[in-house]
Amino acid sequence: MPLKIAHVTIDCTGPASELAQFWSDLLDRPVDDGANEFFATVGRSSGSGDALMFIRVPDKTPGKNVIHLDLVASDYAEQIERATALGAERVGDFDEYGAVWTTLRDPEGNLFDIGRAS
Repeated sequence: MPLKIAHVTIDCTGPASELAQFWSDLLDRPVDDGANEFFATVGRSSGSGDALMFIRVPDKTPGKNVIHLDLVASDYAEQIERATALGAERVGDFDEYGAVWTTLRDPEGNLFDIGRAS
């Protein structure tokens, strides 16, 4: 049986349910049942295999994220505005090698990108 991704796990210092709610709103997917201040998931109950898991930890690994999410949207500008309205911070805009994207930080400082669909 080949490997498959079960979750993309994001460590957080605040309540896991609060960061999960940000991502739930951004991705327009519900927070799964059972979320609490220590653990929450978004997308696990859908069975699609692309779930995010949020785990409260006493201290996050310092420095740059080793993993970040790359999202893409045909309504690129609107999704950037939506993300910032939900609490994301715009870090920078990029146009390289035919790709256009914006890097943002979620409410706990985790980096993610929203790219323009071609």
